Amino acid sequence: MHFDIMVGSVLGASEYVAEAILVSIIDAGHTGKCHFEPCVSALNKNNILLICTSTHGAGDLPDNIVAYAKALQQQDLNGFNAMIVGLGDSSYDTYCGAAMKMESLLIEKGVTLLSEPLHIDVLHHPIPEDVAVDWFVAQLDKVIGH
Repeated sequence: MHFDIMVGSVLGASEYVAEAILVSIIDAGHTGKCHFEPCVSALNKNNILLICTSTHGAGDLPDNIVAYAKALQQQDLNGFNAMIVGLGDSSYDTYCGAAMKMESLLIEKGVTLLSEPLHIDVLHHPIPEDVAVDWFVAQLDKVIGH
């Protein structure tokens, strides 16, 4: 199975998380690619779409994934499968707002979420890669069997 990891990042934490998940994908015998400047031209119904994004400002998407999210609004994503990892700080009322926006958009466009989204509170998990990898590995058998 191939995973396309679309990364939304401001300060780099979600990039580290995406790269750690990619290592887990490869270790499990699958393939994947991190897209640090996500583009809809990379969409492939045969692959699993994994959104990995931090939240910027008042629950906003990071600048590098805004155009991708807007372009997704014009796509028919029925038949696509996805997973979502969001990073945020629970001391803000917009905690993981970007991941929640991406979740709503994907569902609205017909995507099937293969698992409950993971929201990582960086206030309590200063090394979010560890939490993300543990979650991903636990989901992998269920996701591949889908």
